[in-house]
Amino acid sequence: MLRKIRIALAAVFFVGITALFLDFTGALHAWLGWMAKVQLLPALLALNVGVVVALVLLTIILGRVYCSVICPLGVMQDLFAWMGKKSKRNRYAYSPERPWLRVVMLTLFVISLCLGGSVITQLLAPYSAYGRIAGNLLAPLYRWGNNGLAYVAERMGSYAFYEVEVWVRSGVTFAVALATLAILAVLAWRGGRTYCNTICPVGTVLGYIARYAWLKPVIDTTKCNSCGLCERNCKAACINSKEKRIDYTRCVACMDCIGTCKKQGIKYMHRKAESKAAEPAAVDTSRRTFLTTTAVVAATAAVKAQEMKVDGGLAAIQDKVVPERQTHLVPPGAMSARNFAKHCTACQLCVSACPNDVLRPSTTLTRLMQPEMAYDRGYCRPECTRCSEVCPTGAIRPITREDKSSTQIGHAVWVKKNCIPLTDGVHCGNCARHCPVGAIQMVPSDAENKRSPKIPVINVERCIGCGACENLCPARPFSAIYVEGHERHKIN
Repeated sequence: MLRKIRIALAAVFFVGITALFLDFTGALHAWLGWMAKVQLLPALLALNVGVVVALVLLTIILGRVYCSVICPLGVMQDLFAWMGKKSKRNRYAYSPERPWLRVVMLTLFVISLCLGGSVITQLLAPYSAYGRIAGNLLAPLYRWGNNGLAYVAERMGSYAFYEVEVWVRSGVTFAVALATLAILAVLAWRGGRTYCNTICPVGTVLGYIARYAWLKPVIDTTKCNSCGLCERNCKAACINSKEKRIDYTRCVACMDCIGTCKKQGIKYMHRKAESKAAEPAAVDTSRRTFLTTTAVVAATAAVKAQEMKVDGGLAAIQDKVVPERQTHLVPPGAMSARNFAKHCTACQLCVSACPNDVLRPSTTLTRLMQPEMAYDRGYCRPECTRCSEVCPTGAIRPITREDKSSTQIGHAVWVKKNCIPLTDGVHCGNCARHCPVGAIQMVPSDAENKRSPKIPVINVERCIGCGACENLCPARPFSAIYVEGHERHKIN
């Protein structure tokens, strides 16, 4: 029964979190957005003390159920392990713990966090790793399916579905997501929870906490005959059937061993004193390690707190080219580029949720896979606050529409040599007409000749950097006006 309950809850969380990354309408975030915010690392970065305390208490009481129920990357590994089990049963075996590897990976992760976040942080963060897999590999398939339904519905006279564009936002991120999926699939197929118990920093921290869990699988030495059936079905490789011992730092409380034992020799219960005595005496340094790593991680978290393709069917239109900005653009609510870099783990939930295709993963090495803004496919509409609503780490803090309309993330810059009124001698004014804050005015290019072609003049203090001018400028491939980012956002 416990195993069935665990599987049911895991399915709910896995499907719900996956749906968050697939949903392009924004309808599901109001109902399921909390699932992203109860992930341990995002909650730490966002200083969501209530969630962190709740997850720690959950682990102290029930063991590492977080890894087998709440974490989507853990549940995905269970799926691959289950498929591997179909081909060969009783295929696992006990393997000694590799504490040095776990400590090394955790140390690298903590150092990366202390340095303000890096590729190491993004690659090792389990929730973010799954987010990239769902957003880059599953989302295109989901959108293609939606477009197929929209095609059929349109011919039946129904508009229940609408077509959306499917495109790869970043080749680098796509390759990383594909490689991550392949590595995890192989590891899970062959060895179950190898990644969770050797590499994952969240698994390491929770593992040390789970060692002192109140409820855990306990081997009844009076009933156990050392048949090894539980050991061969333990995907965490943490059961030593010969010594009748369980390594609770690696046990993910999946309950598979309880259902497998034919002698009912394993029970999920409070560990009694006599069962502790059955274990061989050993020097226990886990408490010291746990306290040290927990303190470092907590301190680190506290520091971090501080288109159209043709013109009327007559002429081909070139795709826009994203300009080289001296300072990259980060969304309103990020407050500054530095704050964004420190808190962002590149889960890319904001990229999946952006309805205007403005956000995409960066290809710059220093901020690889972290979202940045580009206006070649759309612009950041002042009324949209979707990214601030879905961000679970505090990299983009919640803001209102009013706040967004008064937040200056950058300013427009005019490029004279690309402006159509000067190059082609025609009237334009597209940038001024579509500026939502009225920061652009058209004035005669020749002050003495009022009939001369009009060019834009930008009120930098009024501009909020939304990118409407850059996106809607008809000049191609380079816009005659583009947005330069600000390191620190200004409030007008």
